[in-house]
Amino acid sequence: MTIALYSSPAEALRRRLADAWGEMGGAWGVAPAIARVHVYLMARGEPLTEREVREALGLSHRATSLALESAVGWGVVEKVVEPRRVGRRGPAGTAYLAVGDHFRWFGRVISQRKALEGDPIVAVLERTLRDAQGASGADPDDAELRALRDWLGTFLGFVRLFDRAVGLVPMVEPAALEQLLRLLAVVPDETVLRLVRLLGELPERDVLSLADGLSRLSPAAAHRATKLISGVVRTVSR
Repeated sequence: MTIALYSSPAEALRRRLADAWGEMGGAWGVAPAIARVHVYLMARGEPLTEREVREALGLSHRATSLALESAVGWGVVEKVVEPRRVGRRGPAGTAYLAVGDHFRWFGRVISQRKALEGDPIVAVLERTLRDAQGASGADPDDAELRALRDWLGTFLGFVRLFDRAVGLVPMVEPAALEQLLRLLAVVPDETVLRLVRLLGELPERDVLSLADGLSRLSPAAAHRATKLISGVVRTVSR
């Protein structure tokens, strides 16, 4: 990395973005150094050595190394052979490259956040609910304990639903997730809200049966089914 690159307009923008991203990282539960390193590597779009990252962001050797290793552990940065070492004597150096597929690294971040935050929350609530159930069973006349037990059961159910929904994101193939979000982006908000309201009014058994049936179709069969359903819907809605 040259001094000219340090002072280029593009480099100044990349470093400013890295600083802002690092400040926001704390709000997301991500160490600022990790956030800075990750977004800087994404903005550069090429393999960089630890030294190049360190000098660009003004971090210490220890902070840069820890941030890079953490980013690798999260699955958002990969270790690669330093391309500029090709043809030189001695062992090849190590460089770091941000995962280019945004949907792939996003899924990996969600997976890590779930493991670090969501799963422990569920475990704490489950343990507390067991304790409340035991205490309520030992003293069935304690209305306060019964109320706490019931609230914990309801709250745990909500957290489990949310945790499962979040956990599904990393399980979806990045290309499929991108396609789903692109489709959602072009659907008017009112259409989405009407569908949500409609699902809320339909019998749960009917919705689950339809979803299960559609999920088992081949793409060709699903295409024919959706065309058929569209025709039926237009006829019924007249």
